[in-house]
Amino acid sequence: MRYDVVVIGGGIVGLATALKIKEQKPRTRLLVLEKESGPAKHQTGNNSGVIHSGLYYKPGSLKALNCIGGYNELLAFCDKEGIEYDLCGKIVVATREEQLPILDTLFQRGEENGLKNLVYLSGDEMREIEPHVAGIKGIKVPQTGIIDYKKVSEKYAEKILELDGQIRYNERVTSVSELNGASTVVTTKGSYETTLVVNCGGLYSDKVAQMTEEEKIDLKIIPFRGEYYELKPEKQYLVKHLIYPVPDPNFPFLGVHFTRMINGGVEAGPNAVLAFRREGYKKTDFKFSELAETLMWPGFQKVAAKYWKTGMGEYYRSFSKAAFTKALQALIPELQADDLISGGAGVRAQACDITGGLLDDFKIIENTQSINVCNAPSPAATSSLAIGQTVSEMVLKRLD
Repeated sequence: MRYDVVVIGGGIVGLATALKIKEQKPRTRLLVLEKESGPAKHQTGNNSGVIHSGLYYKPGSLKALNCIGGYNELLAFCDKEGIEYDLCGKIVVATREEQLPILDTLFQRGEENGLKNLVYLSGDEMREIEPHVAGIKGIKVPQTGIIDYKKVSEKYAEKILELDGQIRYNERVTSVSELNGASTVVTTKGSYETTLVVNCGGLYSDKVAQMTEEEKIDLKIIPFRGEYYELKPEKQYLVKHLIYPVPDPNFPFLGVHFTRMINGGVEAGPNAVLAFRREGYKKTDFKFSELAETLMWPGFQKVAAKYWKTGMGEYYRSFSKAAFTKALQALIPELQADDLISGGAGVRAQACDITGGLLDDFKIIENTQSINVCNAPSPAATSSLAIGQTVSEMVLKRLD
């Protein structure tokens, strides 16, 4: 059977895109290919489950536009489908005077992005709602929430099947070739002819994109592992909302923070360390070819030269519970190492261009036969339906 669209990747972005295509044009012959045994096995299923509000993102950027729109769509979808979420709110905490200008920038960005009821908090006002937090000033963001994105992805997949779309698991894409205006997608189990390929391959999105491009693309996915601790049950009273630090504006990570989880418990983290393979969820995970590819990428070499001190600090925290605890104590001083137990880890697919830029915004690359979503880190889960809508419009324009 020839398909109109083959979507590569069964994470939340790939599934949201497929769902949007089927909703808008139900007769589209659509197939989703996923190399794992089910949906949301990687970035989607290993993130912290935060519903992001759009506070951090540059106004007008794809991240800002898709986060705000995706936020509203996500909540509406969950209300309709009975998926639990909790808009518990968060506070962003400045612990040092030099962080105050960045805090002000965040407040301004939030307002420009349409967030309502943002509130500055003094140190005493913060402690009225988070009694154990240290800080001199903060922002309360009531829109932020928590959810289980794996459940959301499973519901997307269910809706795709109801609309007569197809999903094939345990099929890893090995090649994509173009001939006479059509593409042939070859997997470990078969081959499929399609008019258009949509690449939502996450940690391997650059690899899939390269299959569809005649020339080399100028970016590479660099895997960064984020490791978490969890608070012991008897210490979970220390955190009532979500508690975030003021982020480093030069680094595309938010810093270690505290996150209440929808299924109970409190996560603390993550750090951000280079993973030695793309799906390197453990410190011992290693794949020589993938690590060599990372280290040989000119862009990564420039990143390493610029941020080596920050990177060494992240690695030190990875192997030192005491150092990890110290970073968390900047927000909650009374926290002790014994209050923490080892948690899970996720791997962020961070696109890095050849000049050493760590791409902050979403990145979509088009060519004649494919649409490649090549950078979709956080808040991609929150934004999934909006990203799906953006990509589906590109798809349907091509098919029409």
